[in-house]
Amino acid sequence: MQETGRRRNGMEYRNAIFIVTEERSCPIYNVGEEFKVENDALAVPEGKTACLMMVRELMKAVAEKKSLERFSPYGVQRVKFECGGCTGLIRFEFKKEKGFATLQMKLLAAAEQRARMRHLDKFYDVLRRLDIFEPLDEDSLRDLSGQLQLRHYDANKVVLKKGDPGVSLYIILEGRVAVIGDDGQTLSEMTVGDIFGEMSLLSGEPVTTSIHSREKTSLATLSSKDFKHILNRYPVLQVFFYRMLVERSQANAMRAGAISSGMTGRLSDINAVELFQLINSSQKTGKVQLALDDGSAVVAFNEGELVKTRYKELSGKEAFFALLAKSEGNFTYTSGLAPEEKELPVIGGFMGLVMEGMRRVDEQES
Repeated sequence: MQETGRRRNGMEYRNAIFIVTEERSCPIYNVGEEFKVENDALAVPEGKTACLMMVRELMKAVAEKKSLERFSPYGVQRVKFECGGCTGLIRFEFKKEKGFATLQMKLLAAAEQRARMRHLDKFYDVLRRLDIFEPLDEDSLRDLSGQLQLRHYDANKVVLKKGDPGVSLYIILEGRVAVIGDDGQTLSEMTVGDIFGEMSLLSGEPVTTSIHSREKTSLATLSSKDFKHILNRYPVLQVFFYRMLVERSQANAMRAGAISSGMTGRLSDINAVELFQLINSSQKTGKVQLALDDGSAVVAFNEGELVKTRYKELSGKEAFFALLAKSEGNFTYTSGLAPEEKELPVIGGFMGLVMEGMRRVDEQES
C-alpha cells in the first residue's frame, strides 16, 4: 500500500479498512483491493494511483460519527458505500476498524503477504528470464510481481475458450498448455516462460482460440486493468509489445498471403488495427478506402509508413486514432500513390501510433 498523504485540519478521522466489493468499468481499482485509513493517512492499493473521487468518498466515510457496522437479526451488517463520480462505478464496504490492527491481525496479514511472495519467489527465475521483463531492474520486477495473481489448473482443463473476452495476460510458470482449433485439434503447445492472452488485451478483440492445460499447470495472470497500469508505470515494457504486434502482423501476412491491389473485405472479419498492421509489416505503398456507417475514410501508406489519413472532419493522427475504434464497415486496398503523395512526411512511428490509439480506444470504452 502507498500513502496519499496526511490531513490535520482539526477534523478527526477514524482508523478503518475498506474493501472493494463490486466494480463496473472503474479505470483503476479491482474487486478485493483494500484502502486503509490510519493516523490521518490514506493508503491505496500498491502500484495504484489515488483517485480523488474515491478519496473524497472514503474521507466522508471515516469523518462521519455514525457506526460503520449495524446489528440486525441476521448478525452484524457492514455499512456499504458507493463511488460513481467518473465513467465507472465502484462499491466498497467497511471491513474493520483499524484501531483494529491488533498485533495478531497485523502479523496474520504480513504472513499472508509473505506466503504469497514466497510462492512467486519460487518462480522468480522464470520471470527474470522472460524477454518482457528483461529491461526491469530487480526492485522493479519484484514490485511488478506483486501485481500478479497465481492460478493453478489440473491436466486437461479449459484455461480460455474461443470467444471469451480478453481480460488477462497469462504467463506459464509451470506445466504446459495447448492451443486448440475449431475442430478440436491441437494447433501448437506452449510451455514454461511462454505468454498468451496479450493480443486480446492489446486489440480489444475476443479470444481467437481455446487454450487447454496439458498437465498440472501454474499461471501468473495480470488483469487488463493492471496491465494498463504496468505499461504506464514502466514505459520501457511498451517496446516489447510494439515488437509483439509487429510479429503478429507478419504472421497474419504469411497466413493471408501478400496483400494485393483491389483487395476488399469487412472490418468485422479483420479489424482496423490488424488491417493497418498487415500493410505496415508488408511495407506496402497504397491506399485503404473505408466505407463506414457514418461516412468514408482514406488511409495512405508509403512503404508501410502512415503518410495521410482523412476521416470526416479529422485528419492525421486524430483521424487514425478514430479509425482504430471501427469494427464495422467495408474496405478496399489499392496499390500505389500519386507522386505528390509519395513526398508527404511520415505522420509518426507506426507502432507508437497504434499503441496510443488503442489506449484512447480503451479509455473511451471504460
